[in-house]
Amino acid sequence: MESEITISLREITLETLHEILKLSVAPEQMEYVASNAVSIAQAHFHPEAWFRGIYAGDEAVGFVMLEDWSLSPDPAADRPVLLWRLMFDKSQQRKGFGNEALKQIVEHVRTRTSLDHFFTSCVEGPNTPKPFYLKFGFVETGRQIEGETVLRYDFGQ
Repeated sequence: MESEITISLREITLETLHEILKLSVAPEQMEYVASNAVSIAQAHFHPEAWFRGIYAGDEAVGFVMLEDWSLSPDPAADRPVLLWRLMFDKSQQRKGFGNEALKQIVEHVRTRTSLDHFFTSCVEGPNTPKPFYLKFGFVETGRQIEGETVLRYDFGQ
C-alpha cells in the first residue's frame, strides 16, 4: 500500500534523538542491521558519515546513514558513496516508506558525487533486505565486503 504521507530525511538533534533510538527492527531482522544507537555512536567517530532520521509526516519511522567521503577532512571525490545503514521500525515496514525514503536518498547522493552510481551491502540470509534493494533497482556486483553482498545502484535508471 502506497502512503499518502510525506517522507522526509531530518537531521537528528538532541530533541529528536530519543525517538530515533526507540526505533527497532523485528527480532528476526536484528542480525542484518546495527541498532540506531550503535550507528549514531559510530557516526560521531567517522567524519565521512552522514545520518538522518526518516519521518512519515511528523512521526519517526526509520534511520539512514551514508558513508560519504566528500565530508571527510581529506575529501576523496572519486570514492563512491555507500548506503551504510537503512532501517525502518518493525511497525512501519511494508507501508511504502522504504521506497520513498530511498528515492530521496538517491537524490541526495546524486548531489554528493561526480560518479554515476553508489553502493550498499547486505548480509545474506532468510530475512535479508536484498530483495528490497534489487526491486528498487540495485544490482549484484559479485563482490563481498566484510562478508556482505555488495549491490550497485546506477543513477541512469
